Amino acid sequence: MASVASSSSFSTRHLLRSPTPRLGRRRCRPNFLRMVTRSCLDDSSALLQAAEYTVDTYVKSGMVVGLGSGHASGMAIQHLGRQLRTGNLKDIVGIPMSVASASEAAKAGIPLDTYQESSKIDFAFDDADVIEEGTLVAIIGRRKLQSGESIIQEKSIINASNKLVFIVEENQYKGGLEGSIPVLIQSLNWMATAEEIDDMFLGDAEVWRRPSMGQAGPLGGEFPVVTREGHNILDVIFTSPIENLAEVAKSLGKVDGVVDHGVVSKIPCTVVIASQNGLNILDKLTADIVG
Repeated sequence: MASVASSSSFSTRHLLRSPTPRLGRRRCRPNFLRMVTRSCLDDSSALLQAAEYTVDTYVKSGMVVGLGSGHASGMAIQHLGRQLRTGNLKDIVGIPMSVASASEAAKAGIPLDTYQESSKIDFAFDDADVIEEGTLVAIIGRRKLQSGESIIQEKSIINASNKLVFIVEENQYKGGLEGSIPVLIQSLNWMATAEEIDDMFLGDAEVWRRPSMGQAGPLGGEFPVVTREGHNILDVIFTSPIENLAEVAKSLGKVDGVVDHGVVSKIPCTVVIASQNGLNILDKLTADIVG
């Protein structure tokens, strides 16, 4: 697919790179930063500390808790189970975001319920592939989806929760993001959707249909991923830094044929960042002021 810049793509490139988005000058309220000091830890121990801190700090007895997918979330689920077994927490109901998290929770002894549109979720924790510095906007779904995983279900549980925590390592929190944004699209006439997105980000990103096996090139080969909802996945792979991830998500949402995408912008949101020097906790309690 095309990757050479042209005049028709100037407005989108301006959107990606300009420090002042079209919607007006953005005055960001700074996030509140806390540091929880620990002795020097290796990466796995630091992530375990972050997972345990998340459960111990935010989960209270009687809560309905959204259970995320990924390595850190698995650690948090295991710790939540231990807290239930010891009686430190009671009357917890978990709503898993994937088959894997449901299996982990069942092994940990956490009572489960299935997600419904009417579900009221007090708190949720999840992994993220990357978090945009300052805004706490996240990308999920870059990893290969396992059986029963759904970006739509994961985002639905996140958006339904009253409070959200992402658990990440320090190299996953950064500005000037590059790499892929997964985009769920209708399978019928998928090529037209892919071409529109490709034109939108011409020169800044490549658009590949995700294959279910191997490396099949931009078209996804004869065996593209088909999600459980019946959609294909496009990986929009940015080679130029994204200056405003939320604006890119808005642009993707306006494309005919796009069902959803892996960008999560949730308020309130907390990010617990695991590092060898301790835990950094960032809170996003209010939306940025645009005017």
